[in-house]
Amino acid sequence: MDKRQYFGTDGVRSRVGQGLMTPDKVMHLAWAVGKVLVDQGCAGEKVIIGKDTRISSYMFEYAIVSGLSAAGIDAHLLGVMPTPGIAYFTRTFHAAAGIVVSASHNPYYDNGVKVFARGGYKLSDEAERQIEYYLDQPMKISGSTELGKAYRIDAARERYIEFCKNAIPVGLPFERLKVVLDCANGATYAIAPDVFRELGAKVVVINHNPDGYNINTGCGSTHPESLQQKVREEGADVGIAFDGDGDRVIMTDKRGRLLDGDVILYIIAKYRAFKREELHNVVGTQMTNLGLEKAFAKMGVTLHRTKVGDRYVLERLQELDARIGGENSGHIICLDRNSTGDGIVAALQVLAAMLEMEQDLASLCADLHLTEQIMVNVEVANRNTIMQQPAVQEALKKAEERIGDQGRILLRPSGTEPLVRVMTEGDDEVLMGEIAQSLAEVIRQEGNHA
Repeated sequence: MDKRQYFGTDGVRSRVGQGLMTPDKVMHLAWAVGKVLVDQGCAGEKVIIGKDTRISSYMFEYAIVSGLSAAGIDAHLLGVMPTPGIAYFTRTFHAAAGIVVSASHNPYYDNGVKVFARGGYKLSDEAERQIEYYLDQPMKISGSTELGKAYRIDAARERYIEFCKNAIPVGLPFERLKVVLDCANGATYAIAPDVFRELGAKVVVINHNPDGYNINTGCGSTHPESLQQKVREEGADVGIAFDGDGDRVIMTDKRGRLLDGDVILYIIAKYRAFKREELHNVVGTQMTNLGLEKAFAKMGVTLHRTKVGDRYVLERLQELDARIGGENSGHIICLDRNSTGDGIVAALQVLAAMLEMEQDLASLCADLHLTEQIMVNVEVANRNTIMQQPAVQEALKKAEERIGDQGRILLRPSGTEPLVRVMTEGDDEVLMGEIAQSLAEVIRQEGNHA
């Protein structure tokens, strides 16, 4: 099998009750993960399990325990925990794998399953293909003496808080900073506020009362409007917004101006250079702003682009033996701190830069000149076939001829949602907008015909 049938760019994900996101199918998926581990000689080893705050995560958590037990694998439960926390515990508990129940930045009615390999790294394509093989096989339950057991890990919240605090130098004067945190009513709500408070910052928290239905609703990294307003009202130095599972972060300066993942990546790179770390390579994606690439070039740093998806950023970081990379969506990987994107750790790196370099956020990124990017999301019935439609290819060819050397165009099916993302980038904002809307209209028409 050359192509994965069930896994997307970040695990499996869909509306609850559809696709793989039913209790019986999630149990089957967990059994398939367990069977692959048994094949690898890991029978009797542990798998770490965590979840976000959406109502269905509790249902799927126990489906996963059942599937792993049926395969003969022990489950160790963390409860609500940011996705990077599951990666951390998978590594530090020497677990055979980690499993997260979360649909990241999606609404509460969606859910998904992400799987980490040993060491807390994203699964390889080959591992996902092996799991898919068992997903297509009937479940066979292990004998009663071979069933896996379930355990709960005590004090997981406190352990992860300490890990985050240790990701920056000791003794920085955090008491100088007033910070507004937007926890998206998600998995960071019980962790991020204490991380920043214990470091000494003055902390104002919004969207930290999850009820199972309000995760990511009008808040968090994909809806930062309330964060921007609160930062201005409070006269705070910085605003920080996480997504529902805490692997993304977006920030604002004291005037409420947004800093996306590209800007955060730039500030972290400047901080590392200030600390006299050797930093020859940084990894971004096809979406990374052209202005950031030029700024890195001035620093003597090469930007390496990958396909969109933090798993591809991670793979390239490992190939290059590089340390930092990320996406403009806010997935920032500091590979010398954690094995996956970690919103809290990335934000702490930026705050450490502010304190050690004695500059506010606006000053830290004043020399970064981003190119205008226009993004249009088009909902389509089948995101995997629309790009091959002749009308779409013809429209793309004409658009590329029109844009010439004034910019670039990227058409990309979303890896997690029924969308095609149209992106144009260049200094002529009007031209970029016209081309993006024209391409979006063709895709919309062809998508409706599919």
